[in-house]
Amino acid sequence: MASRDPARPNVVFILSDDQGPWALGCAGNPEIHTPHLDGLAASGVRLSRFFCVSPVCSPARASLFTGRIPSAHGVHDWLSGPSPDDHLAGQRLFTDDLADAGYRLGLVGKWHLGANDVPRPGFVHWYAHPSGGGPYYGATMMGRQVDGYLTDALTAQAVAFIDQEAGRDEPFYLSLHYTAPHKPWKGQHPPEFEALYASCPFASCPQEAAHPWQPVGADGVPVGGEADVRAALIGYFAAVSAMDAGIGQVLATLAARGLTGSTLVVFTSDNGFNCGHHGIWGKGNGTFPQNMYDSSVMVPAIFSQPGRLPEGVVYDSLVSGYDLRPTLLDHLGLPDTGDGPGRSFAAFGDRSGAEVVVFDEYGPVRMIRTESWKYVHRHPHGPHELYHLEQDPDERHDLAHAGRPELAELRDRMDAWFSRHADPRLDGARLPVNGSGQHAPAGLGAFEPAPYRTEPR
Repeated sequence: MASRDPARPNVVFILSDDQGPWALGCAGNPEIHTPHLDGLAASGVRLSRFFCVSPVCSPARASLFTGRIPSAHGVHDWLSGPSPDDHLAGQRLFTDDLADAGYRLGLVGKWHLGANDVPRPGFVHWYAHPSGGGPYYGATMMGRQVDGYLTDALTAQAVAFIDQEAGRDEPFYLSLHYTAPHKPWKGQHPPEFEALYASCPFASCPQEAAHPWQPVGADGVPVGGEADVRAALIGYFAAVSAMDAGIGQVLATLAARGLTGSTLVVFTSDNGFNCGHHGIWGKGNGTFPQNMYDSSVMVPAIFSQPGRLPEGVVYDSLVSGYDLRPTLLDHLGLPDTGDGPGRSFAAFGDRSGAEVVVFDEYGPVRMIRTESWKYVHRHPHGPHELYHLEQDPDERHDLAHAGRPELAELRDRMDAWFSRHADPRLDGARLPVNGSGQHAPAGLGAFEPAPYRTEPR
């Protein structure tokens, strides 16, 4: 009945879409209702400073599965439309390692890495979203219109997969990739979840003045933002709570099948999100030039396997999405066949006393972040940013022109790291990545010529 061995556990990998690090009750937000995710954190380890590898969906997702940075796997922006190309063709994912080790694999939800309608090798169940986003009612999955609310349909597919696999001898892996809380928001979510926020003041989402880098379209109208801010906030929060309820059903199914102790449950998001934070509605491409604020590059992250992982622990060290692959394989006792820069954090805290530094990239925009400092470099001409995070954790005071010696040191470290880990053929530093989408494998022809687009990202 699936794996009953805690040392060779089943895996349920739950990925949300556009969920900011602040959008979780156990992360300190008293306004949002996430009881099941809060319970999952209480049963395991919450990583309070987990960074995506790129602050937009497709490159971040590619990095989670390959363990590589965008300048090594070639996905530099969100994929525009239902791309027929497999953007990870010829690259080894951690799911390939699991398949080779005898795991039965299932995908439910958003893939968004090209060839979405074609199951990846080793998958016995494939129920993929055709693109990157869309409506919650009347959605289409695998060529058929979904009855009812999409989050519920994805949950039902996940529960059915677990029920089916529970009767087999092999361990299973399930990728459950919700589209929540990606827009659209207003009027898109069940009334019972919207009602949770009818009187919410949304103090956790201060509506700041529009960011000066907010893109402006050809008509002069700002791209992004929300005409009805309150309705958007209600919808965003409701989307998270409805997803949380679905996750509760998945966890209850594991418990009913007696699989809780022999199943590793991982929850995280592809990229962060700003709901008015820094004057932005969006993530990295909510501004142009693209931004690297912590609210865009940090995501919630929880790991739980009762009896094998510590319970109720918060891990505060810096961790990156490129660390996920080696960590997962380490936990499963499998060799890591990847060639990315990540290291396992399976010991949760043991980094041998070394300073932990995380790096991000979004096309020509790159970031290095330490405990104390963040430097953002924009090829070829800037603007660059420098923040002293110990004194300025909200990133309000740019010190790039203050003559600080830390800037040159951080720049040198960043350049050396990307030179070591980037593939010169796929290096994004010289590509015209502007946040408006990628429609072909990496190269000058892969990106839209227009600087901005108004379609949902």
